[in-house]
Amino acid sequence: MENADFLAFCEEIQAVFAENGMAALLTPTACEQLYRLTVHMLAENQRYNLTAITDRSGIILRHYADSLLCARYLAPGTRLLDVGCGAGFPSLPLAICRPDLSITALDATEKRVHYVAGCAELLSLSNVQTVCARAEDYAKGEARESFDCVTARAVANLRTLAELCIPYVRVGGSFLAMKAKSAEEELAAAQAGIGTLGCRLEKKEEILLSGGGESLCRTALIFKKHKPTPENYPRPYARMLKKPL
Repeated sequence: MENADFLAFCEEIQAVFAENGMAALLTPTACEQLYRLTVHMLAENQRYNLTAITDRSGIILRHYADSLLCARYLAPGTRLLDVGCGAGFPSLPLAICRPDLSITALDATEKRVHYVAGCAELLSLSNVQTVCARAEDYAKGEARESFDCVTARAVANLRTLAELCIPYVRVGGSFLAMKAKSAEEELAAAQAGIGTLGCRLEKKEEILLSGGGESLCRTALIFKKHKPTPENYPRPYARMLKKPL
C-alpha cells in the first residue's frame, strides 16, 4: 500500500504519536490498519452517522491518539470492556495497537455494534468481540465482575458512568475514566457513590495531547475495585439519572 494518501497519513500519524509518547504503539501493521479503518469509517459515515470529525488531522488526534491514551494503564493481556463503544472508540484503536488485549465492545445500538463487528472482521482483529445490550442489563449476567478493566469514552457524567461500569470490574481490577475539563467537579460529586460501588481512586493524572497545531486536555481517573458491587447496582438507567449516586 504505497498510494500518496496512505503515505501522507503515515507521515502525520507517526509525527503525532511520537509527539505524545506513543511511537511504540505504531507498528507498520498498526499504521496500515488505522489507515484502512479511516477509509472505511469515512465511507460508512453517512450510513451510520459515525463521526462529525472527517478531516485526517482530527481523526488522528481526536479519535486515534485520544483513544490510545488509556493504553499506558493497561497491563499485558488485560481483559477490557468498552461500555458504550459507539463507533469503536477506544475499542478499535486499542485492538489494533495493543493486540495482546482481549476487548469486548458493548453498545445498545444494533447499527453501531454491527459496524464495529464489521470493522473487526475487515481488519482481522481476532481480539475484539461485540455485544449489543444495555449496560445496566448486561451486568446482571455472567459478565458481572469478570473484566480486568472497564472503560468508556464520552458516555455520561462520572456519577452515572461509574454505576454503569464498576459492576463489570472484578475485585482487584480497575475502572478507567478518561475525562476532560469537568474532571475535578465530576470526581468530587462521584466519590461517595464510587465507594458504594466498591472502588476507590488509585490515581489521577492530567495529560496534554497535542498534534496538528491543536491541544486537548485530558484527565485519567483510575479506580481500583476492593470489594464486590452490591447486587442492587446498576439500577435502571432512568433511576440513575433521576437520583444519581
